[in-house]
Amino acid sequence: MTILQIITPEKASGRTAELYQEIEGAFGRVPAVAQIYGSSPEILAQLWEGIQYYRHHPRLGAALLATIRMLISQANQCDYDVGFNEAMLINHLGQSPEAVAATKRDPGAAPLSDRDKAMLLLVLKAVQTPSLLTREDVEVVLAHGWTESDVLDAVVHGARNQMAGVVINAFKVERDF
Repeated sequence: MTILQIITPEKASGRTAELYQEIEGAFGRVPAVAQIYGSSPEILAQLWEGIQYYRHHPRLGAALLATIRMLISQANQCDYDVGFNEAMLINHLGQSPEAVAATKRDPGAAPLSDRDKAMLLLVLKAVQTPSLLTREDVEVVLAHGWTESDVLDAVVHGARNQMAGVVINAFKVERDF
């Protein structure tokens, strides 16, 4: 049971209600993970702004970003987000359940291009063992055609997902998908 009061769309008012309308317009519903932020319109707005940025990112694709989130969440034991991103990869991005399971066992097996896989592995290293990231690691992804801006954006995405996992787990957000 969620231990922080959830502000449902029916109970929302003001800026929270406005943001919920935008979220529902984009996703068809307001997931519980967004509703946990409903009591703080400022934080909800930051969350939504970040989601919008990455949804429309010109170079970081949906499959790469969902794989990053799934694997960061797995490492942080955030079952809600693992399941959410598994479902996204399978139901919306066309990956098979077997491919997703293989990715969870071995990130190098992810059904991504070599370019995306290089970025995935860099982000996992940066978020899970940040002190071990080297310039050589960055050079590997740059050689695949990524920019330093892309590297920063991808690592920030992974780090934000780690933070989201803390919030989800701390407040026991219940699965709603």
